[in-house]
Amino acid sequence: MKKKRIVIALGHEALGTTLPEQKKATKLTAKAIGDYIKDDCQVVLSHSNGPQVGMIHTAMAEFARIYPEYTATPMSVCSAMSQGYIGYDLQNAIRTELLNRGIYKPVSTVLTQVTVDPYDEAFYHPTKIIGRVMTEEEAEVEEKKGNHTVKQGDGYRRIVAAPKPMDIVEIDAIRALSDADQVVIACGGGGIPVLEQDNNLKGASAVIEKDLAAGKLAELLDADQLIILTSVEHVCLNYGTANEQPLDEMTVEEAKQYMDEGQFEEGTMLPKIQAAID
Repeated sequence: MKKKRIVIALGHEALGTTLPEQKKATKLTAKAIGDYIKDDCQVVLSHSNGPQVGMIHTAMAEFARIYPEYTATPMSVCSAMSQGYIGYDLQNAIRTELLNRGIYKPVSTVLTQVTVDPYDEAFYHPTKIIGRVMTEEEAEVEEKKGNHTVKQGDGYRRIVAAPKPMDIVEIDAIRALSDADQVVIACGGGGIPVLEQDNNLKGASAVIEKDLAAGKLAELLDADQLIILTSVEHVCLNYGTANEQPLDEMTVEEAKQYMDEGQFEEGTMLPKIQAAID
């Protein structure tokens, strides 16, 4: 009998922010994942890297500022770093949880690249905030480097593009591991955004929305179910107003209608709904 294949997208709440928080959070997350595996499901995990990739980018930028002989680290490399250290904690936490339950199953993290369209509208209108708060002078330096910044409160933040995922480069490897009944961690932080140039892959200065990447992962794996974990109890209409209406379920047609009405906030609930529809 064919096992049910599920793709689970973990939000930043499931990972914490600091390293100690992440260690603790991944242990709790592993218990929930263990329940699905106990029920004989093939599990493929993706995860957020929101605070982590920003911290890595900030740390590397500060290093380059102090030591000018070192160049700044591209966003694509920062994304790769975040996949490595989050995957390390996640796979070890899940492995330990499974062994404690008497389940002997390999857990693997796949460094995942996701292709994006170089002409995606997002590259012309970057919106994704990353990194620390900067002074006006620091923001001017970033602008001179060709980076984009936006004023936020009393300071400035760097913003990058958030293009839609087109294809997953390592999808065959992910599928092979899942078919072999391994637990797979892939598309961390939405995947490393890359542009195809002839036979080469070039990192893009962008961050892919992790929920849309999880949806693409579920689509390409022909998954039976996509689960997006979040700390919010319900999807709501008229969110944050006196007329707020929680929803337990909705049809695809209703979801599209609510999207057209602007019911879901961009960057938070909207990509989750888009991923579920796709």
